[in-house]
Parts: sequence; C-alpha cells; structure tokens
Amino acid sequence: MSIWKKPVSVEILTAMHIGTAVQHLGMEFLEVGDDFIRARIPVDERTKQPYGLLHGGVSVVLAETLGSCGAASAAPPGYRCVGLDINANHIKGASSGWVTGITRPVHIGRSTQVWHIDMHNDAGELTCVSRITMAVLAPR
Repeated sequence: MSIWKKPVSVEILTAMHIGTAVQHLGMEFLEVGDDFIRARIPVDERTKQPYGLLHGGVSVVLAETLGSCGAASAAPPGYRCVGLDINANHIKGASSGWVTGITRPVHIGRSTQVWHIDMHNDAGELTCVSRITMAVLAPR
C-alpha cells in the first residue's frame, strides 16, 4: 500500500527541479515505489572535491533532496515540509560513475517526519548513510 498523499512520479520530481541545484549537479530521479524514492548523482567535475572524490556535501544534497521529496509527497495536500536536521556518515569515497540513493520513512507524523537515506556506488558498496528530520507545516 502506498504512503503517498500527493501525486509523485519520476516525471513529476524531475519537472519540479528544473532550474535548481538538483538539475545543475546532474541528479536523476530513477524510481518511485510504494514507500521509497530512488535517485542518483554523477561523480564528475560538478560534484568532486579536490582529491577527486564525490564531495561530502553533494552526498548530503542527494540525501536532503530524497528525504524532502519523500516528506512532501507523504504530507497531506496543502501542507509543506521543511528540513529541521540532517546528518550524514561518509563510509566510502566514490571517484567515478554514479552514487545512487534510496530513501524510506522512519516516522511519518502529524508535525514531523524522519527519513533514512542509504547511498551506494556503482559496485553496490555503501558510500554514505543519512537521516533527515522534516517539519510538517499546516496550510496558512
């Protein structure tokens, strides 16, 4: 059974991020399931730090994007979701290819949501884990 309370698809998520950091960094939405969203980001000149690895902040951009999209889609119509806190543990560097993230809810409440995000490199190795807490704001 789907957790989504608003229409959500790869096409909708892609369209809403035109002209944003998500598009600039080359992030691609890949899949929306009944309780998850999957996206990936390239490891290239836009996203690497000086040592040639995916910048840790870019991993956090991927995590925040996924968690925010999940929260917004799981909130009732008219409600908005904004980030309260995010953390990330960088496990393994990535120097090429893509890093793919998947988010699933830990808690979907009336006033807060918590989302977990796992990120993997092309070999399937865990590169980063993140958790985001979102505030759910009622319509004005």
